[in-house]
Amino acid sequence: SMDRILEINETDMTVTVEAGCTWAALYEALRAKGLRTPFWGTLSGLQATIGGGMSQNCVFWGSGRYGTAAQSCIAMEVVLADGTILNTGAKFTRPYGPDLTGIFLADTGSLGMKANITLRLVPEAEAHGYASFSFETHDDTLAALGEIERSGVSTECFGFDPSLNAIRMKRDSLTSDAKALGKMMKKQGSVWGAIKEGAKVVAAGRDFMDEAKFSLHVLTEARTQAAADDDLEHARKLALANGATETENTIPKIVRANPFGPLNSMLGPEGQRWAPVHGLLPHSRAVACYDAIKTLFAHHQDEMDALGIFTGTLVSGVSGSGAIIEPCLYWPDASNPLHRDTVEDAHLAKLPQLDANPEAWAFAQKMKQALVDLFYEQGAAHLQIGRTYRYRDSLDPAADALLVHLKKSLDPRGLMNPGSLGL
Repeated sequence: SMDRILEINETDMTVTVEAGCTWAALYEALRAKGLRTPFWGTLSGLQATIGGGMSQNCVFWGSGRYGTAAQSCIAMEVVLADGTILNTGAKFTRPYGPDLTGIFLADTGSLGMKANITLRLVPEAEAHGYASFSFETHDDTLAALGEIERSGVSTECFGFDPSLNAIRMKRDSLTSDAKALGKMMKKQGSVWGAIKEGAKVVAAGRDFMDEAKFSLHVLTEARTQAAADDDLEHARKLALANGATETENTIPKIVRANPFGPLNSMLGPEGQRWAPVHGLLPHSRAVACYDAIKTLFAHHQDEMDALGIFTGTLVSGVSGSGAIIEPCLYWPDASNPLHRDTVEDAHLAKLPQLDANPEAWAFAQKMKQALVDLFYEQGAAHLQIGRTYRYRDSLDPAADALLVHLKKSLDPRGLMNPGSLGL
């Protein structure tokens, strides 16, 4: 299944993997050597592959400091439509001449098939800091997120609107929270810390997050604890200056304790279907975009209520790019074979089995398209472009012509993922 780690080069600080290797497998192999890639995976990294990450581009672990998945890539071996194997560049530096590696990154599989991927390495952090904050408004949340991202002190900075806070609180099991935290503390060699932190999670119960407010979670890391704490103190000052209240830092600790958890959140807390739609916006336009999303949902609130559809929104900082805003739609509908294959059996057994709901499905698709159009109007960029987002509409004519020319040159018969990128 093309999932091997081919070479870990500790002298040149590179790692070469086959495209089917998962982020979780790579992280574990590198952690044993005190190394990792700068961007080191999505929350779905238990099953998400590095080839998928290069084709789709993605964010989360390390994105607050190192940007998106594609930014950690140095070179690739790509198979073209006619079977030609193309090496995109020098395996120790990028770019070498025009950036041929970049052409095949975030192409959603439309220009070539990734075979081998070479990524940068960095030393794994030895010390960590965690903080959580609550805010009254999305404006303050996004302002704090922007300042923290620009300051470069955080490796991950993400937050939830009140609705997503409530969904998470319904979903997470307290015992598994405490267990995960205990596991993390043991990894860091502190058995007493494990007992204390685990006990703190249980004691905090469900009170560690005010569900009625916006939340923001900050993770810092460094070679020494003093440096990680100093970065955290700086992030704290920025958050408090933007109207934050500091809360129990349980969420970032739990997420970091189990960075690649099971993919159970593919279904809602009562078994609902789930569809995330996202946009990447510069900080200067993030609040206006969020306002527009709130207005769209308010306009359709009665219809959504009648169909049992609800929403929750995630925000996240991406180094050098701005903010991801990801509204998620949840609607009552039957699960499909993909959910049954992906969600853990024990978790699935606890969820109600919902019936097919064509009316809710149709309305959810309409809302999804409305969000895609809204992001286009707001000038957002996207990861995972595929056939969903209006990529070609956003290109200027000369750039579009070059893209079409590239596709014709690399894949004249249109065999590679036809329709992706709008090609």
